[in-house]
Amino acid sequence: MAEDDDIPLTGGIRQKLVDTKQAWARDGRLLTGTPGDPTRDRLPPGQTLVRDWPVLDLGVQPDVAPDRWRLRVEGLVQAPVRLTLPEFMALPQTELVNDIHCVTQWSRYDNHWQGVRARDLIAMARPKDEARFVAFTSYDGYTTNVPLAEFVRDEVLLAHSWEGEPISRQHGGPVRVVLPRLYFWKSPKWVTRIELLREDRPGFWEVRGYHNNGDPWLEERYG
Repeated sequence: MAEDDDIPLTGGIRQKLVDTKQAWARDGRLLTGTPGDPTRDRLPPGQTLVRDWPVLDLGVQPDVAPDRWRLRVEGLVQAPVRLTLPEFMALPQTELVNDIHCVTQWSRYDNHWQGVRARDLIAMARPKDEARFVAFTSYDGYTTNVPLAEFVRDEVLLAHSWEGEPISRQHGGPVRVVLPRLYFWKSPKWVTRIELLREDRPGFWEVRGYHNNGDPWLEERYG
């Protein structure tokens, strides 16, 4: 959580869920052993297609009122960025359609998003030459990580809308990250901080047995 933003939280960490998912990592649950090919296979190995959008979180849901939301881009940058929601909405907007794939086995095709391209946001912050990795922090305390090169791909958004409507609180609104090329735990809800780093910093699931990269077609579920 941002140090200067007192955001109400409901619920608490569901330790039983965390323990179960760690057991999945130890047991290699859902692994087929047959990598897919994203140029040929739309559905990654071991995945099941769904029509709804399942709600998954750690049990904590921050109530981030639009006027309280802040986004910081900092760390190894020359021009740290701090945005309110109106300032974020005033940036150039992009609409994208992509598929999403959750490590818990479900995939959903043709999601319509609107938001700000990650590469545009990072360009505003002017990364230093030594910046190589990104660490995300969410208002619920969740963390995850990706290489900077992965975050600035064309299809990566900080999204505020899904299917033409504001993203709901349960799905990470007012703004969440969308990295469609990776398993969806790499796309944090309720994002508030993006930190550029010289060295990688594994996040919540990465230190609990999940893969540091998370490529669905390579079945990088667990590390």
